[in-house]
Amino acid sequence: MTMKAPDGNAPGGTAADGPAADGRPLVELADVSKYYGNIRALEGVSLRVHAGEITCVLGDNGAGKSTLIKIISGLHRHDAGSFRIAGRDSRLSNPREALDRGIATVYQDLAVVPLMPVWRNFFLGSEPTLGRGPLRRLDVRKMRATTHTELLRMGIDLRDVDQPIGTLSGGERQSVAIARAIYFGARVLVLDEPTAALGVKQSGVVLKYVAAARDQGLGVVLITHNPHHAHLVGDRFILLKRGIMAGSHARPDITLDELTRQMAGGSELEQLSHELRRDPEDGGPPGTEG
Repeated sequence: MTMKAPDGNAPGGTAADGPAADGRPLVELADVSKYYGNIRALEGVSLRVHAGEITCVLGDNGAGKSTLIKIISGLHRHDAGSFRIAGRDSRLSNPREALDRGIATVYQDLAVVPLMPVWRNFFLGSEPTLGRGPLRRLDVRKMRATTHTELLRMGIDLRDVDQPIGTLSGGERQSVAIARAIYFGARVLVLDEPTAALGVKQSGVVLKYVAAARDQGLGVVLITHNPHHAHLVGDRFILLKRGIMAGSHARPDITLDELTRQMAGGSELEQLSHELRRDPEDGGPPGTEG
């Protein structure tokens, strides 16, 4: 994925729209819908992404999470509703435009070259150079030093930025991708299931850096199907089910148990439990009596 500083100057600057210092959301979707022919992918979905907050979008497979990511990242245009960036109505034409507006998306299947060193992947597509014409060459020293500094700023202390990125753990690779997005000027960071394929320890590593991005003032959209991970770091929770909103909650208004219950299906799960329960007199499993 090619990235550059959205203000056209040195990497690490603010987005072209600037931070929403007046309290406006960095990104706001209001009653957004998306259709593919007769198929409803999203209908009437609303969310707000504020600076220094993590908005978690939860849902099972087919809930519409991927479509929502594609709209925010500029891959697809919405068919109805409004999409505002820093208070201005917007229709992104492509991911390049989203990046220029300060919206960076880190997908679950990270776009990295496993055999290339960490520093080369950090600058992939945006490499600084020295010299001109036939004498033009990569500024390797700057890339190595910058990569090490930026990772340290996020609290990531790699043994060696020259090591192939494929030798890093899944959590470390996700962390490098987050640091890269911040360095190149992201104001909104969209994370697509960053802990889905990770164990407990590595998931904790990633969540720590997600919180670090929030603490640096970014607005984070965390797409996940894990309510435990969401509740650890989230400030707002949007629940999707079959393309529509099944709930919208601020952190103080919902417990982990209730978030898990709603995520798992709530009343539908209770109904299923009732249907699966067998009466002992009808040959129910041992231990169901009394």
